Amino acid sequence: MAIDASILFQIAGIGIIVALIHTILKQMGKEEIAQFATLVGFIIVMVIVIDGLSDLFQQIKSVFLFQG
Repeated sequence: MAIDASILFQIAGIGIIVALIHTILKQMGKEEIAQFATLVGFIIVMVIVIDGLSDLFQQIKSVFLFQG
């Protein structure tokens, strides 16, 4: 069971991009769109995290229930 560090880099990359977009839009005076962009970035990260948790629970289930 190896820890895949690429997921962490994906989440960090998304965070940096969303923060940059948020800052640019906020300085342009478009705070509503900046908040929407932040919300979209948060949803994308949550989908990645939930997918990883789903894989983790499947591995735990296969270990304890001896299923392939």
